Amino acid sequence: MTSERIEQPCLVLVGPTAIGKTDLSLTVARRYGCEIVSVDSMQVYRYMDIGTAKASCDERAEVPHHLIDIVDPDEPYDSARFAEDGLQAIRRIHSRGKVPLLTGGTGLYLKALLEGIFPGVPVDEEVRQMLRVRLVAEGALKLHEELSLCDRVSATRIHMNDTQRLLRALEVFYVTGIPWSEHIRRHKKETEGLLLANTLQVGLTTDRAELYQRINSRCDMMLEAGLEEEVRKLLAMGYDRTLNALGSIGYRHMINYIDGQWTLEETVRLLARDTRRYAKRQYTWFSNMPDLQWFDVNEQQNVLHAVDAWFAKL
Repeated sequence: MTSERIEQPCLVLVGPTAIGKTDLSLTVARRYGCEIVSVDSMQVYRYMDIGTAKASCDERAEVPHHLIDIVDPDEPYDSARFAEDGLQAIRRIHSRGKVPLLTGGTGLYLKALLEGIFPGVPVDEEVRQMLRVRLVAEGALKLHEELSLCDRVSATRIHMNDTQRLLRALEVFYVTGIPWSEHIRRHKKETEGLLLANTLQVGLTTDRAELYQRINSRCDMMLEAGLEEEVRKLLAMGYDRTLNALGSIGYRHMINYIDGQWTLEETVRLLARDTRRYAKRQYTWFSNMPDLQWFDVNEQQNVLHAVDAWFAKL
C-alpha cells in the first residue's frame, strides 16, 4: 500500500452502530456537496442490504456513495484491500473538486485509511489450513485463549467471533515468531504520520440508555424490513453459512433461526444483545483515536458549526 500523504481535505464521521451516522452524513453531504465513502466492513458486500443498514437507493442516487456493493459475499475482503480501495475513491473525489466524507463504524478500516497498514506477512496455506481444522475441532474460545498467551494486544482487540482476524493473528505468530501487534507497531513507527493529513474527525455519541433504545429499534426495523427473506435469498443463491460475511451480526442470528436452533424470540433478544456488545467495542476502539471530536447526536447543530468552521479555513 502506498504511503503517499494526501494533503487535500477529508471529513470523518464515525460512531457506534445505530447512533444516526447515516442521517447526519447525508445532511452534511447535501450541505457541502460531499461524496460519501462508506467505512463499513459489511456494506462492501452485494445482496446484503437490510442487515448492514445501507443507505437507500434513493439516498445513494442523491448523494454519491463509494465502497458499497463492490464484492460478493464469498469474496475475500480485508482492511488492506479496503485501504487501497478507499484511497482510490478519495483521490477520485478530490479530482472532481469535492470533499470526501468518510463515514461508518469499522474502526480498523478507518485506521487503515488514516495511518496506512503494514504490508503484512505472506499467507502460509499449510499453517492457515491447520488453524482452520483446529477452529472446527477445538472452537474459537480455545484459539482465542491461545492468542492471549502469544499476543495479548491482538487478543484484546480481536473478538472471539471474528474468526478471520483470530486465525490471521495466530498464523502471523506461528509463521514469524513475532506477534501481529508487534508487526503493526513497527510499521507505525516507520510511517510518517497520517496518510490523510487534513481531516476533521467527528465522533457521535449519546446517553447509553438512548443508544440501546436506538439499537432495539434498529433490530426491530431490520426484521420488519425483511431480514429473514434477505438471508433466505442469500442461502438460496448458494452462499455458504460459514462465510465470514454471513457470520456477522444479524446474518448469523437469522441463520440460527432459519436452521431451527433459536426461536424468533431468542433471535430478537440475542440480536439486540450482541449489537449492544458490538457498539461497546466500537466505543472502545474509537476512544483510542486522539483526533476525534465527540458530539452528542442530539446536538447536530454543534456538529454543523464545527464543520462550518473547518470548511471556512480551507
